[in-house]
Amino acid sequence: MTPNAASAPSGPSRRSFLASTAVATAAVSGGLPLLAACGASDSGSGGGSSSGKDAKKLLPSYVANNVVTPDIPSKNGSSIGFTSKLDLGTLKTSVPKKLGKGGKVTVMSPFWGSPPKQDNPYYNAMNDMIGVDVEWQNQDGNTYDQKLGAVLASSDVPDVVVIPNWNMGGKIPTAIISKFADLGPYLSGDKVKDYPNLAAIPTDAWRRCIFGGKLRGLPMPSSYVTNIVPLYRKDIFDKEGYEVPRSAAEFLSLAKEITNAKAKRWACMDMKWTAWQMFSVLSGSEKPLGWNLVDGKLINRIETDEYLEALEWTRKLFAAGVVHPDAKLGKNAPDPGPKFAAGEFLIYAQDISQWWSRTAEQATQNPDFKIWGMDVYGHDGGDPQVWAEQPAGIFAFVNKKASASVIHDVLAVANTTAAPYGTKEYMATNYGVEGTHYTVKNGVPTKTTRGNNEVINAYVMVASPAATIAHPDFPDVAKAQVEWQQRMGSFTRKSSFFGQMITEPSRYTNLMDDFETLEDDITRGRKKISDMQQAVAEWKTKGGDKLRDWYQKLLDDNGSAS
Repeated sequence: MTPNAASAPSGPSRRSFLASTAVATAAVSGGLPLLAACGASDSGSGGGSSSGKDAKKLLPSYVANNVVTPDIPSKNGSSIGFTSKLDLGTLKTSVPKKLGKGGKVTVMSPFWGSPPKQDNPYYNAMNDMIGVDVEWQNQDGNTYDQKLGAVLASSDVPDVVVIPNWNMGGKIPTAIISKFADLGPYLSGDKVKDYPNLAAIPTDAWRRCIFGGKLRGLPMPSSYVTNIVPLYRKDIFDKEGYEVPRSAAEFLSLAKEITNAKAKRWACMDMKWTAWQMFSVLSGSEKPLGWNLVDGKLINRIETDEYLEALEWTRKLFAAGVVHPDAKLGKNAPDPGPKFAAGEFLIYAQDISQWWSRTAEQATQNPDFKIWGMDVYGHDGGDPQVWAEQPAGIFAFVNKKASASVIHDVLAVANTTAAPYGTKEYMATNYGVEGTHYTVKNGVPTKTTRGNNEVINAYVMVASPAATIAHPDFPDVAKAQVEWQQRMGSFTRKSSFFGQMITEPSRYTNLMDDFETLEDDITRGRKKISDMQQAVAEWKTKGGDKLRDWYQKLLDDNGSAS
């Protein structure tokens, strides 16, 4: 977890949530999940979907966890929220007895920061509580795809391998099917009831764990409501009397009012992701990249007028000079945090987790600082139509060669790490040992330096509870985050392929690789809208139309989620 946090933000920027610093930049560019299908061959090369006709019988039964009652229940696909102060004396127990049998389990997982030594108080306490000797093989998260490919190509695969969506390109889908175990005999149907915390994971998250016709993954669930929020400096807005814009035209007008380049103040950073939301552009952060059935025809986001209109509006922001100069650098831009705190720009689109992390970062050094989230409106001022993100994005897999006893020990670990907020197991997993890794004052747990260095990036990667937002240090932020999700969730629509894990045939894997670069070239004035129209025409002839036919067959075979 990030320091002093107790939340599980969602979607394409899990890397920011799991990074070793509270202010890590969210990776909103998104990953490329390529997962194999229900009923697909073991090669995975032909592609497929996880929502085949036999998928339902593979899924674990859902049994709600009543150990802890959230202060704010989930609504419209939101996370659950907790705003009460923590009383460690009343924490509930969700795992009454050790399920582990004392065996050893090796886990390879991405890690951001400097991994602690294996023999540290956090790892030792967790292993003792679970009854399993977990040995971590932490790898640099920034180059994890390289390490992952090498390990999966070898015969020496750890007992458990964690694979995020964004590392599932190339031959990884084939390796997932050939290298990892079927967990169905242990978890499908009512079998999951042996692991109550896993049984409480939402079904949508489990559906994305089906690979090659088998239940192979353990999920990290997330809210399906978009996790990208237009964050803004509410303290400066209030001081200057600025009104939150309610349309694309109002945004541009306000941006011009705010901007004074001579005074080193600009309105915003790159707002492309907000443009997608305002113009109701199909989600493009995960496979399938923007396919949906519209009026009986399957179309891709890049073929729609909304896509071009969103690019044109974003281009207007850059052309008007209201975007901070750093944004022109694209992915090479520095962390926007310091300049946002300094007031050099007042609005940026980022992961919802930064609502809390920026607040915590500035709490002592800038007490007047207040970051808040704008609601998204339709570009014309009406209600928006926002597209749902996928309900799980990081997965743990068990080696196909693992014995039954090892698999049981892995599930014992997962059942503990999936414990809900407000339990002893959650505190142990996310905060470590009281007095060593955190202290509690006025109901607020605060990580020590040792806690920040050791209680990160580890056990949460094996499995997690239903999407949860809780910030004991800033409960008003937690409340606002959940309520934002609930409001946006009321306008959120699921696409035809929602919840499915899609493996596209290998010949189409790189078909859209150049589109993000072209989008940025257009918004920054280096290319024209007509260049995108030309690229779309070429995409169709190079395989886009044939890929459409392939997706249509998936719909014909499996039905639509929307």
